[in-house]
Amino acid sequence: MHPEKPPTYQLNKNLLILHFTVFIWGFTGILGKLITITAVNLVWYRVLIAFCTLFLYFKFNRQDIKLDRGTLIKLMLTGALVGGHWILFFYAIKVSTVSVTLVCLSSITLFTAIFEPIINRKPISKLEILSGLLIITGIALIFKFETQYTQGIILGLLSAAAASLFSIINSRQVQQISPPVIAFYELVGAFLWITIYMLATNTMSQLQIPRNYDIGYLLILGTVCTSLAYVAGVSVMRELSAFKVALITNLEPVYGIIMAFMFFGDLHTMSLGFWLGALIILSTIFLFPVVQKQVVKFRNRNTAF
Repeated sequence: MHPEKPPTYQLNKNLLILHFTVFIWGFTGILGKLITITAVNLVWYRVLIAFCTLFLYFKFNRQDIKLDRGTLIKLMLTGALVGGHWILFFYAIKVSTVSVTLVCLSSITLFTAIFEPIINRKPISKLEILSGLLIITGIALIFKFETQYTQGIILGLLSAAAASLFSIINSRQVQQISPPVIAFYELVGAFLWITIYMLATNTMSQLQIPRNYDIGYLLILGTVCTSLAYVAGVSVMRELSAFKVALITNLEPVYGIIMAFMFFGDLHTMSLGFWLGALIILSTIFLFPVVQKQVVKFRNRNTAF
């Protein structure tokens, strides 16, 4: 018999997986800008490649993925939020910039701090609200926030709200269902809803055939940045709350800029604003659990008397 791993080991392992997943997600915005087809077409191909990859994985491992009707419907409906999030995200990039979209996406922390207590029926945490506001401030400092991109800002905020909702739903589903199965049915659901949308708006006939370089980018986006990263992102929710996942996800733009510096040597991107913003984000992420623990201790001490 193998000795059971201590809770801290499991927590550190999940945090490491989440950081690796966020690092992979750092490529998503860049790929979205490089791929030349429209946002809806891009997401349609992305989810098609992703769920086909997972289907092959299940076939190879001979894994049973049958679910009861009620659970299946829930996951397929959640897929509508997943597909909507990605379409809004890539639309925001197309009509504005990657940086503006990432600034708006950082509001997922704030949305989660508001939505999670409502859905899970618990009091709203002032500490989580404050952390969400600090994250938005930090990311706004990293990028030059261009206010002329009003449409991109609205789309980015709606994308963050959708991401927050399906993350909270998944944090509950993952307690009973395996992460790859959740990812598979939600991606199938996303594909189904996007296809229905395209048929309803008569855009299916305008489906663009990807060019040679687009195919390569889409394969990376669909396999590594979607099926692999999505499963990893859902799996950590067995131990981490939706808010903590949203909090660490805000490292995505920081990783993106560091990668740009490492690969392209863009020293000018490492401005004073970057360092100040990164400091606020990192401080919030790493100090949040410490402050939260102290708040709990303080409350317990008061209730004891």
